[in-house]
Amino acid sequence: MKIKALIFDVNETLLNMQKLSDAVNEVLDNKLAFQVWFGKLLHYSLVENDTDSHNDFSEIGKAVFKMTADFFGKKLTEDQINSTLSLVKKLPTYEDVSIGLQKLKDQDLKLIALTNGNRETLDAQLSFAEIDTYFDAVYSVDEVGKFKPNKIAYQKVVDNLDLLAEETLMVAAHGWDISGAKNAGLKTAFIEREGKSEYPLAQPADLSAKNINELVEKL
Repeated sequence: MKIKALIFDVNETLLNMQKLSDAVNEVLDNKLAFQVWFGKLLHYSLVENDTDSHNDFSEIGKAVFKMTADFFGKKLTEDQINSTLSLVKKLPTYEDVSIGLQKLKDQDLKLIALTNGNRETLDAQLSFAEIDTYFDAVYSVDEVGKFKPNKIAYQKVVDNLDLLAEETLMVAAHGWDISGAKNAGLKTAFIEREGKSEYPLAQPADLSAKNINELVEKL
């Protein structure tokens, strides 16, 4: 596999969301609250795609947080919601990430971050996690007005950087992200974070690795 560039999903692929998960579960008093909220967040981002709308991902997150609170019979103030969700900007990386990214940089590979979140949140996340300097470019899907896994979100990055899709590797811990990148013609690598799995009804990723270090070895 001849790869010249790697595009990284950010949340749950590079950044550990456990801190946010614990906070959501605590404020909604249910151990499944984060899972329900995050699922709704992804679901309604796809609704936005199909209805030709594009609200900010953070705003969708707040809206579906209210829906999730209703689901669990909780009434939260705006301050509670904002305080809880603000933790998304203060997430640590998984232990393998910095070492793995450095190894990839040492191989002169172009590294790109691509997220459904807005650019302000993305910049804050990468800076807090101290991995911003590893990336040659960072992108929010706001530039195209379509959330991943819509194929134009990936195509925008490839086209902007004059890359060939077949020489670009999408790295993600989400089956839906892998499917979207494949649909755009990219090569794909699934990172086997705890609790994550590929979508059984889609084509499997070209590579699968337990973490970024193992991905480097396989490349």
